[in-house]
Amino acid sequence: MTTPAFEKATFAGGCFWCMVKPFDQYDGIESVLSGYTGGHKENPTYEEVCSETTGHYEAVQITFNPDIFPYEKIVEIFWQQIDPTDPGGQFFDRGDSYRTAIFYHSDEQKAIAEESKRQLDQSGRFTKPVATQILPAKPFYPAEEYHQDYYKKNPAHYNRYSVGSGRVRFIEEHWGNNEMNKQNEQLRQKLTPMQYHVTQEDGTEPPFHNEYYEHTEEGIYVDIVSGKPLFSSLDKFDHGCGWPSFTKPIVEEEVIEKKDFSHFMIRTEVRSKEADSHLGHVFNDGPVQTGGLRYCINSAALRFVAKEDLEKEGYSAYKKLFE
Repeated sequence: MTTPAFEKATFAGGCFWCMVKPFDQYDGIESVLSGYTGGHKENPTYEEVCSETTGHYEAVQITFNPDIFPYEKIVEIFWQQIDPTDPGGQFFDRGDSYRTAIFYHSDEQKAIAEESKRQLDQSGRFTKPVATQILPAKPFYPAEEYHQDYYKKNPAHYNRYSVGSGRVRFIEEHWGNNEMNKQNEQLRQKLTPMQYHVTQEDGTEPPFHNEYYEHTEEGIYVDIVSGKPLFSSLDKFDHGCGWPSFTKPIVEEEVIEKKDFSHFMIRTEVRSKEADSHLGHVFNDGPVQTGGLRYCINSAALRFVAKEDLEKEGYSAYKKLFE
Protein backbone atom coordinates (compact mmCIF):
# COMPACT_ATOMS: atom_id res chain seq x y z
CA MET A 1 0.00 0.00 0.00
CA THR A 2 1.39 3.42 -1.01
CA THR A 3 2.00 5.85 1.84
CA PRO A 4 0.07 9.12 1.31
CA ALA A 5 2.22 12.14 0.42
CA PHE A 6 1.18 14.58 3.11
CA GLU A 7 1.84 18.31 2.82
CA LYS A 8 1.83 21.23 5.27
CA ALA A 9 -0.32 24.36 5.21
CA THR A 10 0.16 27.18 7.72
CA PHE A 11 -2.26 30.01 8.47
CA ALA A 12 -2.58 32.82 11.00
CA GLY A 13 -6.19 33.73 11.64
CA GLY A 14 -6.22 35.47 14.99
CA CYS A 15 -6.74 33.38 18.12
CA PHE A 16 -5.71 29.85 17.21
CA TRP A 17 -8.43 28.35 19.41
CA CYS A 18 -10.91 29.27 16.67
CA MET A 19 -8.82 28.03 13.76
CA VAL A 20 -8.72 24.28 14.43
CA LYS A 21 -12.32 23.07 14.26
CA PRO A 22 -13.06 24.51 10.78
CA PHE A 23 -10.38 22.26 9.24
CA ASP A 24 -10.49 19.31 11.64
CA GLN A 25 -13.73 17.84 10.33
CA TYR A 26 -12.66 16.87 6.81
CA ASP A 27 -11.33 13.65 5.33
CA GLY A 28 -7.82 14.26 4.06
CA ILE A 29 -6.90 16.48 7.00
CA GLU A 30 -4.43 14.46 9.04
CA SER A 31 -3.88 16.96 11.88
CA VAL A 32 -4.33 20.61 12.86
CA LEU A 33 -1.71 21.91 15.29
CA SER A 34 -1.87 25.24 17.15
CA GLY A 35 1.39 27.14 17.48
CA TYR A 36 3.54 30.17 16.77
CA THR A 37 5.37 31.23 13.62
CA GLY A 38 6.88 34.23 11.87
CA GLY A 39 8.94 35.50 14.81
CA HIS A 40 12.59 35.76 15.81
CA LYS A 41 12.72 33.72 19.05
CA GLU A 42 13.02 29.94 19.19
CA ASN A 43 10.33 28.03 21.08
CA PRO A 44 8.43 31.03 22.45
CA THR A 45 5.87 30.61 25.20
CA TYR A 46 2.28 31.79 24.98
CA GLU A 47 3.03 34.60 27.41
CA GLU A 48 6.01 35.76 25.33
CA VAL A 49 3.99 35.80 22.13
CA CYS A 50 1.15 37.70 23.81
CA SER A 51 3.66 40.29 25.04
CA GLU A 52 4.18 41.25 21.36
CA THR A 53 7.98 41.12 21.76
CA THR A 54 8.83 38.02 19.69
CA GLY A 55 7.27 38.89 16.34
CA HIS A 56 5.25 35.67 16.21
CA TYR A 57 1.76 35.11 14.92
CA GLU A 58 -0.68 32.73 16.57
CA ALA A 59 -1.14 30.17 13.82
CA VAL A 60 -2.27 26.68 12.89
CA GLN A 61 -0.30 24.17 10.87
CA ILE A 62 -2.34 21.65 8.92
CA THR A 63 -1.02 18.31 7.70
CA PHE A 64 -3.14 17.20 4.75
CA ASN A 65 -3.37 14.78 1.86
CA PRO A 66 -3.67 16.90 -1.30
CA ASP A 67 -5.09 13.96 -3.25
CA ILE A 68 -8.12 13.98 -0.94
CA PHE A 69 -8.35 17.60 0.17
CA PRO A 70 -6.55 20.06 -2.13
CA TYR A 71 -4.74 23.17 -0.94
CA GLU A 72 -7.16 25.41 -2.87
CA LYS A 73 -10.02 24.16 -0.68
CA ILE A 74 -8.03 24.73 2.51
CA VAL A 75 -7.35 28.34 1.49
CA GLU A 76 -11.05 28.82 0.75
CA ILE A 77 -11.99 27.60 4.22
CA PHE A 78 -9.35 29.86 5.78
CA TRP A 79 -10.87 33.00 4.22
CA GLN A 80 -14.26 32.04 5.63
CA GLN A 81 -12.99 32.04 9.25
CA ILE A 82 -11.46 35.53 9.41
CA ASP A 83 -11.93 39.23 8.75
CA PRO A 84 -9.29 39.55 6.00
CA THR A 85 -9.62 43.35 5.90
CA ASP A 86 -8.37 43.91 9.47
CA PRO A 87 -4.62 44.72 9.56
CA GLY A 88 -4.39 45.08 13.34
CA GLY A 89 -5.70 41.80 14.73
CA GLN A 90 -8.92 39.83 14.66
CA PHE A 91 -12.19 40.89 16.26
CA PHE A 92 -11.57 41.91 19.89
CA ASP A 93 -8.06 40.42 19.89
CA ARG A 94 -5.69 43.23 18.96
CA GLY A 95 -1.96 43.21 18.28
CA ASP A 96 0.56 41.86 15.79
CA SER A 97 0.29 38.29 17.10
CA TYR A 98 -3.38 38.23 16.05
CA ARG A 99 -2.83 39.45 12.49
CA THR A 100 -3.80 37.21 9.59
CA ALA A 101 -1.38 35.64 7.14
CA ILE A 102 -0.96 32.73 4.76
CA PHE A 103 2.49 31.12 5.08
CA TYR A 104 3.29 29.25 1.88
CA HIS A 105 5.50 26.13 1.82
CA SER A 106 6.07 26.02 -1.95
CA ASP A 107 5.87 28.16 -5.05
CA GLU A 108 2.66 26.36 -5.94
CA GLN A 109 1.07 27.28 -2.61
CA LYS A 110 2.22 30.88 -3.06
CA ALA A 111 0.60 31.10 -6.49
CA ILE A 112 -2.65 29.58 -5.24
CA ALA A 113 -2.78 31.91 -2.23
CA GLU A 114 -2.05 35.03 -4.28
CA GLU A 115 -4.68 34.19 -6.88
CA SER A 116 -7.24 33.39 -4.18
CA LYS A 117 -6.52 36.71 -2.47
CA ARG A 118 -6.86 38.56 -5.77
CA GLN A 119 -10.23 36.94 -6.46
CA LEU A 120 -11.48 37.74 -2.97
CA ASP A 121 -10.39 41.37 -3.33
CA GLN A 122 -12.26 41.67 -6.62
CA SER A 123 -15.38 39.84 -5.46
CA GLY A 124 -16.94 42.88 -3.80
CA ARG A 125 -17.70 40.84 -0.68
CA PHE A 126 -15.84 43.38 1.47
CA THR A 127 -15.82 47.18 1.24
CA LYS A 128 -12.19 47.41 2.37
CA PRO A 129 -9.14 45.80 0.72
CA VAL A 130 -7.86 42.41 1.88
CA ALA A 131 -5.02 43.02 4.36
CA THR A 132 -3.97 39.39 4.90
CA GLN A 133 -0.29 38.94 4.09
CA ILE A 134 1.13 36.08 2.04
CA LEU A 135 4.54 35.17 3.44
CA PRO A 136 7.14 32.38 3.13
CA ALA A 137 6.82 29.74 5.82
CA LYS A 138 9.14 30.12 8.80
CA PRO A 139 9.83 27.71 11.69
CA PHE A 140 6.61 26.66 13.39
CA TYR A 141 6.65 26.04 17.15
CA PRO A 142 3.76 24.02 18.61
CA ALA A 143 1.87 25.78 21.37
CA GLU A 144 1.48 24.41 24.88
CA GLU A 145 -0.61 21.24 25.19
CA TYR A 146 -3.56 22.97 26.84
CA HIS A 147 -4.02 25.04 23.67
CA GLN A 148 -4.21 21.99 21.37
CA ASP A 149 -7.74 20.97 20.27
CA TYR A 150 -9.13 23.63 22.57
CA TYR A 151 -12.62 23.32 21.11
CA LYS A 152 -12.71 19.69 22.26
CA LYS A 153 -11.09 20.14 25.67
CA ASN A 154 -13.14 23.18 26.67
CA PRO A 155 -16.23 23.23 24.44
CA ALA A 156 -18.32 25.54 26.63
CA HIS A 157 -15.62 28.21 26.91
CA TYR A 158 -14.72 27.81 23.25
CA ASN A 159 -18.31 28.48 22.21
CA ARG A 160 -18.63 31.50 24.50
CA TYR A 161 -15.35 32.90 23.23
CA SER A 162 -16.03 32.41 19.52
CA VAL A 163 -19.43 34.09 19.89
CA GLY A 164 -18.36 36.80 22.34
CA SER A 165 -15.34 37.83 20.28
CA GLY A 166 -17.56 38.72 17.35
CA ARG A 167 -16.10 36.06 15.06
CA VAL A 168 -19.27 33.99 14.72
CA ARG A 169 -21.44 36.99 13.86
CA PHE A 170 -18.92 38.24 11.30
CA ILE A 171 -18.78 34.85 9.59
CA GLU A 172 -22.57 34.60 9.51
CA GLU A 173 -22.92 38.12 8.09
CA HIS A 174 -20.29 37.73 5.37
CA TRP A 175 -20.42 34.04 4.56
CA GLY A 176 -24.01 33.18 5.47
CA ASN A 177 -24.70 31.70 2.05
CA ASN A 178 -21.57 29.62 1.73
CA GLU A 179 -21.75 25.89 1.19
CA MET A 180 -20.91 24.95 4.76
CA ASN A 181 -23.60 27.16 6.26
CA LYS A 182 -26.14 25.90 3.75
CA GLN A 183 -25.37 22.34 4.79
CA ASN A 184 -25.65 23.24 8.47
CA GLU A 185 -29.02 24.91 7.89
CA GLN A 186 -30.26 21.87 5.99
CA LEU A 187 -29.19 19.64 8.88
CA ARG A 188 -30.93 21.89 11.41
CA GLN A 189 -34.13 21.48 9.44
CA LYS A 190 -33.71 17.72 9.09
CA LEU A 191 -32.65 16.89 12.65
CA THR A 192 -34.18 17.47 16.05
CA PRO A 193 -32.30 19.89 18.32
CA MET A 194 -30.86 16.95 20.28
CA GLN A 195 -29.83 15.09 17.13
CA TYR A 196 -28.07 18.20 15.82
CA HIS A 197 -26.40 18.86 19.18
CA VAL A 198 -25.04 15.32 19.39
CA THR A 199 -23.93 14.78 15.79
CA GLN A 200 -22.76 18.28 14.82
CA GLU A 201 -21.69 19.81 18.14
CA ASP A 202 -20.16 16.66 19.70
CA GLY A 203 -22.85 16.68 22.38
CA THR A 204 -24.12 13.93 24.68
CA GLU A 205 -27.76 13.06 25.29
CA PRO A 206 -29.08 12.24 28.80
CA PRO A 207 -28.36 8.68 29.98
CA PHE A 208 -31.29 6.28 30.34
CA HIS A 209 -33.77 8.80 28.90
CA ASN A 210 -33.08 8.21 25.21
CA GLU A 211 -34.75 6.31 22.40
CA TYR A 212 -32.67 3.16 22.00
CA TYR A 213 -31.15 2.44 25.40
CA GLU A 214 -33.66 -0.34 26.18
CA HIS A 215 -34.58 -1.06 22.58
CA THR A 216 -34.56 -4.80 21.82
CA GLU A 217 -36.20 -5.13 18.39
CA GLU A 218 -34.17 -6.88 15.68
CA GLY A 219 -32.72 -4.72 12.93
CA ILE A 220 -29.89 -2.32 12.17
CA TYR A 221 -28.99 1.17 13.35
CA VAL A 222 -27.96 3.65 10.67
CA ASP A 223 -26.36 7.09 10.79
CA ILE A 224 -29.15 9.64 11.33
CA VAL A 225 -27.40 12.02 8.90
CA SER A 226 -26.13 9.85 6.04
CA GLY A 227 -28.15 6.66 6.44
CA LYS A 228 -25.03 4.51 6.38
CA PRO A 229 -25.43 1.24 8.35
CA LEU A 230 -23.42 1.40 11.57
CA PHE A 231 -24.56 -1.17 14.15
CA SER A 232 -26.75 -4.26 14.45
CA SER A 233 -29.16 -5.37 17.15
CA LEU A 234 -27.26 -8.68 17.10
CA ASP A 235 -24.25 -6.90 18.63
CA LYS A 236 -26.24 -4.80 21.12
CA PHE A 237 -26.02 -5.56 24.83
CA ASP A 238 -27.10 -4.02 28.12
CA HIS A 239 -24.10 -2.52 29.86
CA GLY A 240 -26.15 -0.50 32.31
CA CYS A 241 -24.48 2.78 31.36
CA GLY A 242 -27.63 4.50 30.12
CA TRP A 243 -26.79 4.54 26.41
CA PRO A 244 -27.03 1.90 23.66
CA SER A 245 -23.97 -0.35 23.76
CA PHE A 246 -22.60 -2.49 20.94
CA THR A 247 -19.67 -4.90 20.76
CA LYS A 248 -18.71 -3.88 17.21
CA PRO A 249 -19.86 -1.95 14.13
CA ILE A 250 -21.50 -3.76 11.23
CA VAL A 251 -18.69 -2.55 8.94
CA GLU A 252 -15.59 -1.36 10.77
CA GLU A 253 -14.60 0.96 7.91
CA GLU A 254 -17.77 3.02 8.40
CA VAL A 255 -16.66 4.35 11.79
CA ILE A 256 -13.49 6.25 12.62
CA GLU A 257 -11.85 6.78 15.98
CA LYS A 258 -10.22 9.95 17.34
CA LYS A 259 -8.60 10.89 20.62
CA ASP A 260 -10.94 13.05 22.73
CA PHE A 261 -9.47 15.22 25.50
CA SER A 262 -12.68 17.04 26.50
CA HIS A 263 -13.93 17.30 30.08
CA PHE A 264 -10.42 16.67 31.45
CA MET A 265 -10.47 13.03 30.29
CA ILE A 266 -8.71 11.02 27.62
CA ARG A 267 -11.21 8.96 25.64
CA THR A 268 -11.59 7.51 22.16
CA GLU A 269 -14.33 9.23 20.20
CA VAL A 270 -16.32 7.35 17.55
CA ARG A 271 -17.49 9.22 14.43
CA SER A 272 -19.22 8.09 11.26
CA LYS A 273 -16.92 8.15 8.24
CA GLU A 274 -19.47 9.23 5.64
CA ALA A 275 -21.13 12.16 7.47
CA ASP A 276 -18.49 12.83 10.14
CA SER A 277 -21.24 12.62 12.75
CA HIS A 278 -20.22 12.38 16.39
CA LEU A 279 -21.60 9.03 17.56
CA GLY A 280 -20.16 8.42 21.02
CA HIS A 281 -17.08 6.70 22.44
CA VAL A 282 -15.51 3.25 22.54
CA PHE A 283 -14.28 1.70 25.79
CA ASN A 284 -12.44 -1.46 26.82
CA ASP A 285 -15.05 -2.71 29.29
CA GLY A 286 -17.22 -4.74 26.92
CA PRO A 287 -17.84 -8.51 26.96
CA VAL A 288 -14.57 -10.43 27.00
CA GLN A 289 -15.93 -13.17 24.74
CA THR A 290 -16.52 -10.67 21.91
CA GLY A 291 -13.21 -8.85 22.20
CA GLY A 292 -13.77 -6.59 25.18
CA LEU A 293 -14.93 -3.47 23.34
CA ARG A 294 -18.01 -1.40 24.14
CA TYR A 295 -19.23 1.13 21.61
CA CYS A 296 -21.23 3.55 23.75
CA ILE A 297 -23.42 5.38 21.22
CA ASN A 298 -25.93 8.22 21.50
CA SER A 299 -29.43 7.23 20.39
CA ALA A 300 -29.75 10.68 18.82
CA ALA A 301 -27.01 9.78 16.32
CA LEU A 302 -28.91 6.72 15.10
CA ARG A 303 -32.04 5.70 13.22
CA PHE A 304 -33.38 2.16 13.62
CA VAL A 305 -34.48 0.06 10.65
CA ALA A 306 -36.41 -3.09 11.64
CA LYS A 307 -35.36 -6.33 9.96
CA GLU A 308 -38.72 -6.64 8.16
CA ASP A 309 -38.20 -3.16 6.65
CA LEU A 310 -34.63 -3.66 5.44
CA GLU A 311 -35.52 -4.44 1.82
CA LYS A 312 -38.14 -1.69 1.62
CA GLU A 313 -35.66 0.92 2.87
CA GLY A 314 -32.80 -0.17 0.63
CA TYR A 315 -30.82 -2.29 3.10
CA SER A 316 -31.61 -5.73 1.65
CA ALA A 317 -27.91 -6.69 1.79
CA TYR A 318 -28.22 -6.84 5.58
CA LYS A 319 -31.19 -9.25 5.68
CA LYS A 320 -28.76 -12.17 5.77
CA LEU A 321 -27.61 -11.07 9.22
CA PHE A 322 -30.94 -12.22 10.63
CA GLU A 323 -31.37 -15.48 8.71
